[in-house]
Amino acid sequence: MIREEDIVWMSALELSKAIKDGKLSPVEVVDAFFKRIKKVNPELNAFVTLTEESARKEAEAAEKAVKSRKKLGPLHGVPVAIKDNMPVRGVRTTWGSKLYENYVPKEDYVLVERLRSAGAIIMGKTNVPEFGLIAITDNPVFGVTRNPWDKTRTPGGSSGGSAAAVAAGLCPIATGNDWGGSLRTPTNFCGVYGLKTHLGRIPRWPQLPGFETLAVEGPITRTVADAAVMLDVMAGPDSRDYLSLPPPGVSYLENLEKGVKGKKFAFSPDLGFAIVDPEVAEIVRKAAFSFADMGCVVEEVKLNLIDMGPDFVSVEVSNIVAAVGDRMEEWKKVAYKPYLDFLWLADHIKATDYAKIEYRSKELWDQLRRIFEKYDFLLTPTNAVPPFKIDIGIGPNEIAGKPVGPTGWVAFSLPFNFTRIPAASVPCSFTKEKLPVGLQIVGNRFDELGVLQASRAFEKKFPWRDKKPPI
Repeated sequence: MIREEDIVWMSALELSKAIKDGKLSPVEVVDAFFKRIKKVNPELNAFVTLTEESARKEAEAAEKAVKSRKKLGPLHGVPVAIKDNMPVRGVRTTWGSKLYENYVPKEDYVLVERLRSAGAIIMGKTNVPEFGLIAITDNPVFGVTRNPWDKTRTPGGSSGGSAAAVAAGLCPIATGNDWGGSLRTPTNFCGVYGLKTHLGRIPRWPQLPGFETLAVEGPITRTVADAAVMLDVMAGPDSRDYLSLPPPGVSYLENLEKGVKGKKFAFSPDLGFAIVDPEVAEIVRKAAFSFADMGCVVEEVKLNLIDMGPDFVSVEVSNIVAAVGDRMEEWKKVAYKPYLDFLWLADHIKATDYAKIEYRSKELWDQLRRIFEKYDFLLTPTNAVPPFKIDIGIGPNEIAGKPVGPTGWVAFSLPFNFTRIPAASVPCSFTKEKLPVGLQIVGNRFDELGVLQASRAFEKKFPWRDKKPPI
């Protein structure tokens, strides 16, 4: 018999197998997670809407399917949390904004459709910053989300609710998205695994306008294998998203264990422009060069990449104006207050400025293309700092005693949104204050499989799933 306290720390694949083997029922799995949520979530505010009634009905139906020996999906009976900027049919979806506080979609997001078809059970919605615009998780509707490793610190954002929920054992898997580090930052800060997919790998529909060529979806999990099976389920084209890619033509899970022996890794400690906390830099350097012990070539490279931070701010402001549309004056009265400090930029951004950003993105890819002509992967810190105190606000204005701009601490994520390539944050160690630190593994175009294989190789050498926060 599997104990209730053990159920909540099982992986999605372990839960699915136990359910199919008759060792667990979907009902007792759902019960265990809701019990854990009710106990822990008030301290974190990771979940903001629970779908307890529908989840229990789905669990009962899933149990009947097992008994009737029907063909079962790869995530049959597995609980999943959905980020609150992804529509779920019949469930309040707010984008963390007062403008959508009572909005109830009539259709599922594409990846929600696919998770349901794979047998997953929707447990509820997780917290986001308003419209997902900043890399912490706080909004005027539900308030702040806290980091399970230290409740005085941020879990990052914008997928902070999802990452905190997975890290705290409130669900085994969750969805996230990333348009400037919104998935990698919170998985880094919460000590779990997060994969930013290539643009178009997972279709995005329906959605608010904004970030069409930067935003991607991805899994948030405690194991790399769970991320692989989620991607198997969620990847593939959909005509409703004209940017969606053809089928990957491969199972990520079935090819996960092929390893990376003989592969070449470039390590950049700063990309040529970032300032990094010294403790983070030391931890990540050690983690990066550990690939040499796995039969890989690891070389430190000196880069001078284009810093897209100022461009990202321009894109961010332009996109919020597009998303809010003709409700701008109404929104300003109820908006997350720090946003009002930079909205004035919208009046100064020209169409030519936006075009120049695309030109710089192509220049940036030309720089990275040369790296990937010689190396299979690029390794960097995920973030320039460890999780910081909530009372700092939307981010530190200095690192290692040196001033940085508003995107200085997320400098390592932005280049790979502008070039659309896949990247993952892998838990690699902890600071002296016992705060998680992540290693970023960046892959070449369309190479999610390679990123997953490299992540799995690292996970096997330095397992992290049994490291649980003190919440």
